[in-house]
Amino acid sequence: MLKVQELREIIKLIDQSSITEFTYEVEGASVSLKKAGNENVAIVSEASVQQAKPAQEKPQAAVVNEQPANSEEQPASANAVNYDHEIVSPMVGTFYAASSPENDPFVTRGSSVETNTVVCIVEAMKLFNEIEAEISGEIVEVLVENGELVEYGQPLFRVKK
Repeated sequence: MLKVQELREIIKLIDQSSITEFTYEVEGASVSLKKAGNENVAIVSEASVQQAKPAQEKPQAAVVNEQPANSEEQPASANAVNYDHEIVSPMVGTFYAASSPENDPFVTRGSSVETNTVVCIVEAMKLFNEIEAEISGEIVEVLVENGELVEYGQPLFRVKK
């Protein structure tokens, strides 16, 4: 089975190349990537899981959004927060701020992070995936609550470099 980090690396490589279509199969899992203009489509399927329809799931290749979203989509209070980068969810699942309920959160507002700092866990299909910051800086805002369901590409944290 493919690991999240392996999938991220494949997406980055395809995104940076001139390849427009790519399919990779390993141990019953299949990943198909297709570039369509500025929008990239990734479909991940396993033998025991039905393949997602492209119309239902059209994730962009970028796992982490380096530019703030349009101010029209953000609440007024979010515009006052100064940040350079958003850490987004690489998958649909349940957000966990700590490795277990009795442990402290991986990061909180004001925490310093490095590129390999684990910031949270997203549980998807009974697999607990550690999410790394992928950028150095300071957490200025935590956007989701512990135990909350998150979508692919949903901002989880805002970071100031």
